[in-house]
Amino acid sequence: MIPIRDRNPSGTFPFITIGIIGVNVLIFLYELSLGSDLVVFLNQYGVVPIKVTHYFQSSDLTLTDTFFPFLSSTFLHGGFIHLIGNMWFLWIFGDNIEDRLGHFKYLIFYILCAAIASSVHVYFNNQSEIPCVGASGAISAVLGAYMVTFPRARVTTVVPIFFFIQIIELPAVVVIGFWILIQFFSGAVSLTTSASDGGGIAWWAHIGGFVSGIILFYIIRVLFVRKPKRRRYG
Repeated sequence: MIPIRDRNPSGTFPFITIGIIGVNVLIFLYELSLGSDLVVFLNQYGVVPIKVTHYFQSSDLTLTDTFFPFLSSTFLHGGFIHLIGNMWFLWIFGDNIEDRLGHFKYLIFYILCAAIASSVHVYFNNQSEIPCVGASGAISAVLGAYMVTFPRARVTTVVPIFFFIQIIELPAVVVIGFWILIQFFSGAVSLTTSASDGGGIAWWAHIGGFVSGIILFYIIRVLFVRKPKRRRYG
């Protein structure tokens, strides 16, 4: 299933969501200009699990080189499809979560969930030397928050049925629920491989981001988002 748009207009302009998309696009254009230096760039600013797990055992690793990528990696992408897919999901679902949390708290939510998602990836791929890049961990958090906040919101979705393509509206809980089931299944399968090197899709970053998004969204809502006061009449 591929979502096209949701029928859930937000009440505020999504400055942060658009800004994040813009930053990701600009950084990707910079990546394209690097040529053969791109590999070095991704290794420096992507999350490399073995660097994290061996930080205290190596005198060559600095605190900045090891842990700054937990932030920087979420703005890097490995190709056009990777970038477009992530930004498309963020564009569809991000504005409503930004509207609910407020601009600044939404940005904090996005960054924290990105770091948590990367941490979960490191935990399950602790010996991997492959840099993990992409905004999908943070966007998975947005999806988790969206699913529990707007489960009945209608999402226009492309659904392949055998050899036919159907465009139908489905509740968000179905679209996002189906997506996270795939992540859990794929993540579980990845654990059964005897020589997992952490390459390919970072399934556990998606799962970690999704779960942390639900939890952190509720924490921020309860602690920091003011509820409008009800007016009394009569």
